[in-house]
Amino acid sequence: MIRISKIYPLLAALLLCFCVRARAQMLIENSLETRFQIDLKVPNAVLSSYFPQGFTSSVATQGPAKDCNLRLVFIDRITINDPDGKPMGKGSNRLVYLVAPAKDPSGDNVQLIIGGLTADPEDAPGYYGNYLLATTHDMRRTTSVSGANPVLEAQDWVFAAKSGEHLELHIRYERGNGTRALPADVRFYSAVNPTNYQISHQEQVLDILRNTTTTPPDRVKEFTLKTSGGSYDKLFDKTVKVLSWDNILWISRSVSNP
Repeated sequence: MIRISKIYPLLAALLLCFCVRARAQMLIENSLETRFQIDLKVPNAVLSSYFPQGFTSSVATQGPAKDCNLRLVFIDRITINDPDGKPMGKGSNRLVYLVAPAKDPSGDNVQLIIGGLTADPEDAPGYYGNYLLATTHDMRRTTSVSGANPVLEAQDWVFAAKSGEHLELHIRYERGNGTRALPADVRFYSAVNPTNYQISHQEQVLDILRNTTTTPPDRVKEFTLKTSGGSYDKLFDKTVKVLSWDNILWISRSVSNP
């Protein structure tokens, strides 16, 4: 039997813990997005040159992310809202970023933002300090279905900066049934200023269209990826391998500063 006199101290401790956590994080924004993610294997020696001191690459040895050391993520930020629910800034944005799975100096698994191209001038260089303004930014998504035939979709993305960075994706595929992941907290660090990081509380639905490790049914009909120019040029040599083609149907995020 638990005595009443012992319950109150326990509740007080739990409340204090909650309050400390609440004070430790400041909600910055909420967003609802769709994404297309390409898992890559790029030259380790080159990638490590982008890592700040104390951070190391964290590469999965099994599963759908096996051997991936860099991700190229094309993002349509459909809605961006402040903590009160009002549209934030322009209320939406399109961007592409390069993010590497990493371990921070303490050994925790985190995501390291290497760089990105953004359509919103207010987002460059942005919180992470390494986004470039995309002087060219085109996005097109189409969906078609007829009768009992599979749903076919196409996505076309083009981002280019004045300094020469160019990231372009064209893909057509058969849409499948996505898997809904449990909500998770992910820390995203800046590669140019590792003292800057944000915490993303996120939930998503993922549809893996093609994967070189788990080999699901291949539903990619057409695919072209162009990566070149400027500060990204040395990352994308002839040895780069595409490992996974991931359609993120939706991702809901709440972003906080520590």
